[in-house]
Amino acid sequence: MHILYFHQSFTTPDGSNGIRSYEFARALLARGHAVTMVCGKSEGSGLDLPWDQDHGWYGGIVEGIRVIALPVGYTNRDSNARRAWAFIRFAVRSMQIALNLEFDLLFASSTPLTAALPGIAMKVARRQKPFVFEVRDLWPELPRALGVRNPFLLGGMSFMEWLAYRCADLCVGLSPGIVEGIKKRSPKSRRIELLPNGCDTDLFKPEKRAGLNLPDIEPGDFVAGFTGAHGIANGLGSLLDSAAVLIRRQRSDIKVVFIGDGSQKPTLVKRAQRDNLTNCLFFPPIKKTELTRITASFGCGLQILADVPAFYYGTSPNKFFDYISSGIPVVNNYPGWLADLINEHQCGIAVPPQDPEALADALCLLADDDNTRKAMGARARALALDVFPREKIAARFAETIESL
Repeated sequence: MHILYFHQSFTTPDGSNGIRSYEFARALLARGHAVTMVCGKSEGSGLDLPWDQDHGWYGGIVEGIRVIALPVGYTNRDSNARRAWAFIRFAVRSMQIALNLEFDLLFASSTPLTAALPGIAMKVARRQKPFVFEVRDLWPELPRALGVRNPFLLGGMSFMEWLAYRCADLCVGLSPGIVEGIKKRSPKSRRIELLPNGCDTDLFKPEKRAGLNLPDIEPGDFVAGFTGAHGIANGLGSLLDSAAVLIRRQRSDIKVVFIGDGSQKPTLVKRAQRDNLTNCLFFPPIKKTELTRITASFGCGLQILADVPAFYYGTSPNKFFDYISSGIPVVNNYPGWLADLINEHQCGIAVPPQDPEALADALCLLADDDNTRKAMGARARALALDVFPREKIAARFAETIESL
Protein backbone atom coordinates (compact mmCIF):
# COMPACT_ATOMS: atom_id res chain seq x y z
CA MET A 1 0.00 0.00 0.00
CA HIS A 2 0.86 3.65 -0.29
CA ILE A 3 0.04 5.41 2.99
CA LEU A 4 -0.40 9.18 2.94
CA TYR A 5 0.54 10.19 6.49
CA PHE A 6 -0.23 13.66 7.92
CA HIS A 7 1.53 14.81 11.09
CA GLN A 8 2.36 18.49 11.37
CA SER A 9 5.03 17.89 14.06
CA PHE A 10 6.83 14.95 12.41
CA THR A 11 10.34 14.58 13.85
CA THR A 12 13.34 12.32 13.31
CA PRO A 13 15.85 11.35 16.04
CA ASP A 14 17.94 14.32 14.89
CA GLY A 15 15.13 16.59 16.13
CA SER A 16 13.99 17.42 19.64
CA ASN A 17 10.35 16.24 19.62
CA GLY A 18 8.63 12.85 19.85
CA ILE A 19 9.44 10.31 17.14
CA ARG A 20 6.30 8.14 17.23
CA SER A 21 5.36 8.96 13.61
CA TYR A 22 8.93 8.35 12.45
CA GLU A 23 8.95 4.89 14.03
CA PHE A 24 5.46 4.07 12.73
CA ALA A 25 6.48 5.06 9.20
CA ARG A 26 9.59 2.88 9.45
CA ALA A 27 7.43 -0.06 10.60
CA LEU A 28 5.26 0.35 7.51
CA LEU A 29 8.32 0.50 5.25
CA ALA A 30 9.69 -2.69 6.82
CA ARG A 31 6.48 -4.48 5.83
CA GLY A 32 6.81 -3.41 2.19
CA HIS A 33 4.53 -0.37 2.17
CA ALA A 34 5.30 3.10 0.78
CA VAL A 35 4.87 6.16 3.01
CA THR A 36 4.51 9.82 2.11
CA MET A 37 4.80 11.97 5.24
CA VAL A 38 3.29 15.47 5.11
CA CYS A 39 4.49 17.70 7.92
CA GLY A 40 5.44 21.28 8.77
CA LYS A 41 8.94 22.72 8.50
CA SER A 42 10.15 23.52 12.01
CA GLU A 43 13.47 23.97 13.78
CA GLY A 44 12.97 20.97 16.04
CA SER A 45 12.08 18.47 13.31
CA GLY A 46 15.63 17.34 12.49
CA LEU A 47 14.80 17.63 8.78
CA ASP A 48 17.19 19.15 6.26
CA LEU A 49 15.34 19.03 2.95
CA PRO A 50 15.83 20.97 -0.29
CA TRP A 51 13.26 23.51 -1.44
CA ASP A 52 10.96 22.34 -4.24
CA GLN A 53 10.17 25.48 -6.18
CA ASP A 54 7.59 23.81 -8.41
CA HIS A 55 5.43 22.61 -5.53
CA GLY A 56 6.19 25.27 -2.93
CA TRP A 57 7.41 22.91 -0.22
CA TYR A 58 10.55 21.23 1.11
CA GLY A 59 10.84 17.63 -0.03
CA GLY A 60 13.03 14.58 -0.16
CA ILE A 61 13.56 11.00 1.01
CA VAL A 62 14.39 10.42 4.68
CA GLU A 63 15.37 6.80 5.42
CA GLY A 64 12.98 5.58 2.76
CA ILE A 65 10.13 7.89 3.79
CA ARG A 66 9.04 10.44 1.20
CA VAL A 67 8.72 13.65 3.21
CA ILE A 68 6.79 16.75 2.17
CA ALA A 69 7.53 19.56 4.63
CA LEU A 70 5.20 22.51 4.15
CA PRO A 71 6.62 25.97 4.99
CA VAL A 72 4.17 26.42 7.86
CA GLY A 73 6.28 26.30 11.00
CA TYR A 74 5.41 27.30 14.53
CA THR A 75 7.05 27.11 17.96
CA ASN A 76 5.79 26.44 21.47
CA ARG A 77 6.48 30.09 22.27
CA ASP A 78 4.05 31.39 19.64
CA SER A 79 0.77 32.97 20.74
CA ASN A 80 -2.43 30.95 20.48
CA ALA A 81 -3.55 33.07 17.54
CA ARG A 82 -0.30 32.54 15.64
CA ARG A 83 -0.34 28.81 16.26
CA ALA A 84 -3.99 28.56 15.20
CA TRP A 85 -3.14 30.35 11.95
CA ALA A 86 -0.29 27.89 11.34
CA PHE A 87 -2.66 24.97 11.96
CA ILE A 88 -5.20 26.33 9.50
CA ARG A 89 -2.63 27.01 6.79
CA PHE A 90 -1.20 23.51 7.18
CA ALA A 91 -4.69 21.97 7.01
CA VAL A 92 -5.59 23.87 3.82
CA ARG A 93 -2.43 22.75 2.03
CA SER A 94 -2.91 19.22 3.35
CA MET A 95 -6.47 19.05 2.00
CA GLN A 96 -5.16 19.99 -1.44
CA ILE A 97 -2.63 17.15 -1.26
CA ALA A 98 -5.27 14.66 -0.06
CA LEU A 99 -7.52 15.55 -2.99
CA ASN A 100 -4.83 15.34 -5.66
CA LEU A 101 -2.17 12.81 -4.68
CA GLU A 102 -2.59 9.10 -5.45
CA PHE A 103 -2.54 6.83 -2.39
CA ASP A 104 -4.28 3.82 -0.86
CA LEU A 105 -4.91 4.90 2.73
CA LEU A 106 -4.87 8.26 4.55
CA PHE A 107 -3.59 8.47 8.12
CA ALA A 108 -3.80 11.73 10.08
CA SER A 109 -2.36 12.33 13.55
CA SER A 110 -3.40 15.13 15.88
CA THR A 111 -2.59 17.44 17.57
CA PRO A 112 -3.91 19.81 16.35
CA LEU A 113 -7.50 18.79 15.69
CA THR A 114 -7.27 20.41 12.25
CA ALA A 115 -5.06 17.44 11.27
CA ALA A 116 -8.31 15.57 10.57
CA LEU A 117 -9.34 17.97 7.79
CA PRO A 118 -7.46 16.19 4.95
CA GLY A 119 -9.31 12.96 5.77
CA ILE A 120 -12.64 14.75 6.12
CA ALA A 121 -12.10 16.54 2.79
CA MET A 122 -11.22 13.26 1.08
CA LYS A 123 -14.40 11.59 2.36
CA VAL A 124 -16.60 14.57 1.45
CA ALA A 125 -15.11 14.48 -2.07
CA ARG A 126 -16.11 10.78 -2.19
CA ARG A 127 -12.61 9.46 -2.69
CA GLN A 128 -13.14 5.88 -1.57
CA LYS A 129 -9.96 5.48 0.48
CA PRO A 130 -9.71 4.32 4.11
CA PHE A 131 -9.15 7.14 6.63
CA VAL A 132 -7.50 6.51 10.01
CA PHE A 133 -7.49 9.30 12.61
CA GLU A 134 -5.03 9.21 15.52
CA VAL A 135 -6.17 11.21 18.55
CA ARG A 136 -3.42 12.44 20.85
CA ASP A 137 -5.59 14.86 22.88
CA LEU A 138 -9.33 15.23 23.31
CA TRP A 139 -10.74 18.43 21.83
CA PRO A 140 -12.50 20.55 22.95
CA GLU A 141 -12.28 18.96 26.42
CA LEU A 142 -8.67 19.99 27.09
CA PRO A 143 -8.92 23.58 25.77
CA ARG A 144 -12.08 24.05 27.83
CA ALA A 145 -10.38 22.63 30.93
CA LEU A 146 -7.45 25.01 30.38
CA GLY A 147 -9.71 28.06 30.36
CA VAL A 148 -10.85 28.57 26.75
CA ARG A 149 -14.32 30.11 26.97
CA ASN A 150 -15.06 31.38 23.45
CA PRO A 151 -18.33 29.54 22.55
CA PHE A 152 -17.74 29.83 18.79
CA LEU A 153 -14.23 28.36 19.07
CA LEU A 154 -15.36 25.54 21.36
CA GLY A 155 -18.38 24.87 19.18
CA GLY A 156 -16.22 24.70 16.06
CA MET A 157 -13.83 22.26 17.75
CA SER A 158 -16.72 20.10 18.92
CA PHE A 159 -18.25 19.93 15.43
CA MET A 160 -14.89 19.13 13.81
CA GLU A 161 -14.26 16.37 16.37
CA TRP A 162 -17.74 14.90 15.75
CA LEU A 163 -17.24 15.03 11.98
CA ALA A 164 -13.74 13.50 12.16
CA TYR A 165 -14.98 10.50 14.16
CA ARG A 166 -17.77 9.90 11.67
CA CYS A 167 -15.60 10.23 8.58
CA ALA A 168 -12.83 8.00 9.92
CA ASP A 169 -12.92 4.28 9.21
CA LEU A 170 -10.85 3.71 12.34
CA CYS A 171 -9.71 5.86 15.26
CA VAL A 172 -6.54 5.37 17.30
CA GLY A 173 -6.35 6.65 20.89
CA LEU A 174 -3.11 7.04 22.84
CA SER A 175 -4.56 6.52 26.32
CA PRO A 176 -7.55 4.80 27.96
CA GLY A 177 -9.25 8.15 28.57
CA ILE A 178 -8.85 9.18 24.94
CA VAL A 179 -10.38 5.89 23.76
CA GLU A 180 -13.37 6.43 26.08
CA GLY A 181 -13.73 10.00 24.83
CA ILE A 182 -13.81 8.81 21.21
CA LYS A 183 -16.43 6.18 22.06
CA LYS A 184 -18.74 8.78 23.56
CA ARG A 185 -18.88 10.80 20.33
CA SER A 186 -18.54 8.09 17.68
CA PRO A 187 -21.07 5.81 15.97
CA LYS A 188 -21.43 2.51 17.83
CA SER A 189 -19.95 0.67 14.88
CA ARG A 190 -16.80 2.78 14.81
CA ARG A 191 -13.64 0.73 15.31
CA ILE A 192 -11.29 2.19 17.94
CA GLU A 193 -7.82 0.94 18.86
CA LEU A 194 -5.69 1.82 21.91
CA LEU A 195 -2.07 2.30 20.83
CA PRO A 196 -0.22 4.16 23.59
CA ASN A 197 3.07 5.91 23.17
CA GLY A 198 6.01 3.54 23.32
CA CYS A 199 9.57 3.27 24.56
CA ASP A 200 12.48 3.60 22.15
CA THR A 201 14.45 1.03 24.13
CA ASP A 202 17.42 1.01 21.74
CA LEU A 203 17.66 4.81 21.82
CA PHE A 204 16.87 5.53 25.50
CA LYS A 205 18.66 2.98 27.68
CA PRO A 206 20.52 2.82 31.03
CA GLU A 207 23.81 1.96 29.32
CA LYS A 208 24.08 5.59 28.19
CA ARG A 209 24.32 6.79 31.80
CA ALA A 210 27.32 9.07 32.38
CA GLY A 211 28.28 12.16 34.31
CA LEU A 212 26.06 15.13 33.46
CA ASN A 213 28.15 17.70 31.65
CA LEU A 214 25.74 20.59 32.23
CA PRO A 215 26.56 24.02 33.72
CA ASP A 216 26.08 24.53 37.49
CA ILE A 217 25.79 20.80 38.25
CA GLU A 218 28.41 19.61 40.71
CA PRO A 219 29.66 16.03 41.26
CA GLY A 220 27.38 14.40 43.81
CA ASP A 221 24.32 16.50 42.92
CA PHE A 222 21.02 14.67 42.54
CA VAL A 223 19.38 15.84 39.31
CA ALA A 224 15.63 15.67 38.76
CA GLY A 225 14.97 16.31 35.07
CA PHE A 226 11.97 17.57 33.13
CA THR A 227 12.10 17.33 29.33
CA GLY A 228 9.47 18.76 26.99
CA ALA A 229 7.16 21.69 26.40
CA HIS A 230 6.96 24.52 28.92
CA GLY A 231 3.32 25.49 28.35
CA ILE A 232 0.31 26.31 30.49
CA ALA A 233 -0.82 22.69 30.38
CA ASN A 234 2.46 21.52 31.93
CA GLY A 235 1.90 23.38 35.19
CA LEU A 236 5.62 23.77 35.81
CA GLY A 237 5.05 26.41 38.47
CA SER A 238 4.51 23.47 40.82
CA LEU A 239 8.13 22.44 40.28
CA LEU A 240 9.29 25.90 41.29
CA ASP A 241 7.10 25.65 44.41
CA SER A 242 8.89 22.41 45.35
CA ALA A 243 12.27 23.93 44.50
CA ALA A 244 11.50 26.67 47.03
CA VAL A 245 10.73 23.99 49.63
CA LEU A 246 14.11 22.35 48.91
CA ILE A 247 15.86 25.70 49.36
CA ARG A 248 14.18 26.14 52.78
CA ARG A 249 15.33 22.62 53.70
CA GLN A 250 18.87 23.56 52.65
CA ARG A 251 18.97 20.76 50.05
CA SER A 252 21.26 22.56 47.61
CA ASP A 253 22.46 19.15 46.42
CA ILE A 254 19.13 18.54 44.61
CA LYS A 255 18.92 20.30 41.25
CA VAL A 256 15.77 20.63 39.13
CA VAL A 257 16.65 20.72 35.42
CA PHE A 258 14.26 22.01 32.75
CA ILE A 259 15.05 21.06 29.14
CA GLY A 260 12.76 22.40 26.43
CA ASP A 261 10.86 25.50 25.43
CA GLY A 262 7.38 26.98 25.48
CA SER A 263 5.25 30.02 26.12
CA GLN A 264 5.73 29.83 29.91
CA LYS A 265 9.50 29.45 29.93
CA PRO A 266 10.33 33.20 30.21
CA THR A 267 7.91 33.48 33.15
CA LEU A 268 9.43 30.45 34.87
CA VAL A 269 12.98 31.73 34.40
CA LYS A 270 12.00 35.19 35.69
CA ARG A 271 10.34 33.73 38.78
CA ALA A 272 13.32 31.47 39.52
CA GLN A 273 15.62 34.51 39.34
CA ARG A 274 13.30 36.66 41.45
CA ASP A 275 12.96 34.03 44.18
CA ASN A 276 16.66 33.09 44.03
CA LEU A 277 15.87 29.47 43.16
CA THR A 278 19.44 28.62 42.31
CA ASN A 279 18.52 24.93 42.26
CA CYS A 280 16.43 25.45 39.08
CA LEU A 281 18.46 25.20 35.86
CA PHE A 282 17.02 25.92 32.41
CA PHE A 283 18.30 24.61 29.07
CA PRO A 284 17.06 24.85 25.46
CA PRO A 285 15.61 21.88 23.55
CA ILE A 286 18.15 19.15 22.83
CA LYS A 287 17.95 16.72 19.91
CA LYS A 288 16.94 13.17 20.76
CA THR A 289 20.27 11.55 19.94
CA GLU A 290 21.97 13.75 22.57
CA LEU A 291 19.05 13.82 25.01
CA THR A 292 19.26 10.05 25.48
CA ARG A 293 22.56 10.31 27.37
CA ILE A 294 21.29 13.17 29.53
CA THR A 295 18.01 11.47 30.40
CA ALA A 296 19.77 8.26 31.40
CA SER A 297 21.99 10.32 33.71
CA PHE A 298 19.13 11.95 35.64
CA GLY A 299 18.47 10.77 39.17
CA CYS A 300 14.78 10.75 38.26
CA GLY A 301 12.42 11.98 35.56
CA LEU A 302 9.68 14.50 36.31
CA GLN A 303 6.22 13.82 34.82
CA ILE A 304 4.46 17.09 35.63
CA LEU A 305 1.12 18.45 34.42
CA ALA A 306 -1.38 21.04 35.57
CA ASP A 307 -4.04 19.67 37.91
CA VAL A 308 -6.73 19.23 35.25
CA PRO A 309 -8.97 16.13 35.57
CA ALA A 310 -9.09 15.82 31.77
CA PHE A 311 -5.36 14.99 31.91
CA TYR A 312 -5.71 12.12 34.36
CA TYR A 313 -6.58 9.49 31.77
CA GLY A 314 -6.49 11.60 28.59
CA THR A 315 -2.75 12.05 27.95
CA SER A 316 0.14 9.80 26.87
CA PRO A 317 3.28 11.96 27.28
CA ASN A 318 6.45 11.03 25.38
CA LYS A 319 8.66 11.95 28.32
CA PHE A 320 7.19 9.29 30.63
CA PHE A 321 8.15 6.56 28.18
CA ASP A 322 11.62 8.06 27.64
CA TYR A 323 12.20 8.07 31.41
CA ILE A 324 11.21 4.44 32.02
CA SER A 325 13.14 3.33 28.92
CA SER A 326 16.22 5.04 30.39
CA GLY A 327 15.82 3.07 33.60
CA ILE A 328 15.22 6.00 35.94
CA PRO A 329 12.40 6.44 38.50
CA VAL A 330 9.50 8.72 37.57
CA VAL A 331 8.04 11.32 39.93
CA ASN A 332 4.48 12.10 38.84
CA ASN A 333 2.24 14.83 40.29
CA TYR A 334 -1.28 13.97 39.12
CA PRO A 335 -3.57 10.93 39.42
CA GLY A 336 -4.64 8.78 36.49
CA TRP A 337 -3.42 5.88 34.41
CA LEU A 338 0.28 6.82 34.56
CA ALA A 339 0.16 7.21 38.34
CA ASP A 340 -1.56 3.81 38.47
CA LEU A 341 1.26 2.29 36.36
CA ILE A 342 3.91 3.83 38.62
CA ASN A 343 2.25 2.49 41.76
CA GLU A 344 1.53 -0.95 40.30
CA HIS A 345 5.07 -1.48 39.01
CA GLN A 346 6.81 0.47 41.80
CA CYS A 347 8.91 2.34 39.26
CA GLY A 348 8.70 5.79 40.82
CA ILE A 349 6.65 7.95 43.16
CA ALA A 350 3.19 9.40 42.45
CA VAL A 351 2.42 12.42 44.64
CA PRO A 352 -0.85 14.34 45.05
CA PRO A 353 -1.38 17.38 42.79
CA GLN A 354 -0.64 20.85 44.14
CA ASP A 355 1.42 19.49 47.02
CA PRO A 356 4.95 20.97 46.82
CA GLU A 357 5.97 19.44 50.15
CA ALA A 358 5.09 15.92 48.95
CA LEU A 359 6.99 16.43 45.69
CA ALA A 360 10.01 17.71 47.63
CA ASP A 361 9.74 14.68 49.96
CA ALA A 362 9.85 12.37 46.93
CA LEU A 363 12.98 14.04 45.57
CA CYS A 364 14.69 13.89 48.97
CA LEU A 365 13.85 10.20 49.33
CA LEU A 366 15.32 9.34 45.92
CA ALA A 367 18.39 11.52 46.53
CA ASP A 368 19.11 9.89 49.89
CA ASP A 369 18.30 6.24 49.18
CA ASP A 370 20.48 4.77 46.41
CA ASN A 371 19.04 1.27 46.79
CA THR A 372 15.42 2.39 46.41
CA ARG A 373 16.29 4.62 43.46
CA LYS A 374 18.18 1.87 41.64
CA ALA A 375 15.44 -0.70 42.30
CA MET A 376 12.79 1.65 40.96
CA GLY A 377 14.93 2.38 37.89
CA ALA A 378 15.37 -1.34 37.19
CA ARG A 379 11.61 -1.90 37.43
CA ALA A 380 11.03 1.10 35.13
CA ARG A 381 13.30 -0.42 32.48
CA ALA A 382 11.55 -3.79 32.85
CA LEU A 383 8.17 -2.09 32.29
CA ALA A 384 9.54 -0.42 29.16
CA LEU A 385 10.85 -3.71 27.76
CA ASP A 386 7.90 -5.91 28.73
CA VAL A 387 4.89 -3.68 28.00
CA PHE A 388 5.83 -0.64 25.94
CA PRO A 389 8.64 -1.44 23.47
CA ARG A 390 8.17 0.80 20.42
CA GLU A 391 8.71 -2.03 17.94
CA LYS A 392 5.83 -4.00 19.51
CA ILE A 393 3.44 -1.04 19.37
CA ALA A 394 4.60 -0.08 15.87
CA ALA A 395 3.97 -3.65 14.70
CA ARG A 396 0.45 -3.50 16.14
CA PHE A 397 -0.03 -0.19 14.33
CA ALA A 398 1.09 -1.67 11.01
CA GLU A 399 -1.20 -4.70 11.48
CA THR A 400 -4.09 -2.36 12.26
CA ILE A 401 -3.46 -0.36 9.07
CA GLU A 402 -3.21 -3.54 6.98
CA SER A 403 -6.51 -4.86 8.40
CA LEU A 404 -8.33 -2.06 6.58
